[in-house]
Amino acid sequence: MLDVRRLRLLRELARRGTIAAVAEALSFSPSAVSQQLSVLEREAGLPLLERTGRTVRLTPAAQNLVRHADAVLERLERADADLAEARGGLAGALRIGAFPTATRAIVPAALVHLARRHPGLEPMVSETDPAAVAHALRAGDLDVALVHEYDLVPEPPEPGLATRPLYGEAMYLATPAPTTATTPVVPAPTAPAPMDPGAPPAGGPGQDAVLRAHRDDPWITATPGTLCHAMTVRACRAAGFTPRVRHRVDEFATVLALVAVGQGVAVVPQLGVTGPAGPAVTLVRLRMERRTKIAFRSGAGAHPAVAAFTAALRAAVPPDLAAARAEA
Repeated sequence: MLDVRRLRLLRELARRGTIAAVAEALSFSPSAVSQQLSVLEREAGLPLLERTGRTVRLTPAAQNLVRHADAVLERLERADADLAEARGGLAGALRIGAFPTATRAIVPAALVHLARRHPGLEPMVSETDPAAVAHALRAGDLDVALVHEYDLVPEPPEPGLATRPLYGEAMYLATPAPTTATTPVVPAPTAPAPMDPGAPPAGGPGQDAVLRAHRDDPWITATPGTLCHAMTVRACRAAGFTPRVRHRVDEFATVLALVAVGQGVAVVPQLGVTGPAGPAVTLVRLRMERRTKIAFRSGAGAHPAVAAFTAALRAAVPPDLAAARAEA
């Protein structure tokens, strides 16, 4: 009989690529991971790994076994959800991953909603870049997470994970205001157009032309390796140029502060310009969208704790994002 824990190690090796990465993710030593995979090979009765120096590669039999492992682990998630439903009364830790703007704008209200209905749950929030969520969920470090994708950076399919849509956001090009000494601060999204993040894209030049007008300006992007960084670079390249990046900053309030003092231009999402008024910038609505989804392990969507947090998130979506959420 194949051991489920060893199947999980094999699946993680298929996703992470090296035994060292699997060991670090699951808090094992590399030698312990190698030992367990050797035992799995004996259980399977045929080679699963091709070893070349310090690297390993899965054999065709191992790749097929990983597909079975995905199905087995999904069934176990469903079984755990059924047991949790039968026990009744939600209690215990719920490990939540969220990216910074959602952590600020959505998660606090969701936690209030959750506490009122399920006081026995202990939500534990960790800021997690969407690019790292898949590994964290599969490793069991998170139970549920918020991820996002952009029109130009779609979410890649992740074996072993499932998602549900939550809301969509408009995207803006942020540029320095013409006279930063006299212009007012950026208003909240309830302010009238053209600064209203909920307003539809205005007529006039298309998105490529708007971006191309700033091809010679310095740009402010997120750090490389993030979806936000890839979104800006791809949008600019689609407009016919590669942005000249001066600053790499992940927090949008800081991005807007840099834009306001003439340090560059940037593409920011709707939730990146909400909250307390920030430095003076000009916002131009682009024909792009950022979509946020709820992610969890396949089979875990029916778990009462995951379902309760999903309901709390939907109740916490701000009114100006509700329409986008309903259409998702």
